[in-house]
Amino acid sequence: MSDVLNIEPAIDRPDDFYEALIEAHRGLSDADSMALNCRLILVLANQVGRTDVLVQAIAAARRAHASDTNG
Repeated sequence: MSDVLNIEPAIDRPDDFYEALIEAHRGLSDADSMALNCRLILVLANQVGRTDVLVQAIAAARRAHASDTNG
């Protein structure tokens, strides 16, 4: 397994994934939706299994957020 974060699109059927994600949140309160997201993050982090890659992912998400909010 690579120790470098892959930020290129790699989901085989992204529309199906997005639909499943939206459906999982349907009918949930904001608090329950946030709790689901937290559990999903932990499940996916366990699947990745590499702290160094997860730290890179956190940094990439933070950079993306900063660029979204700063124009």
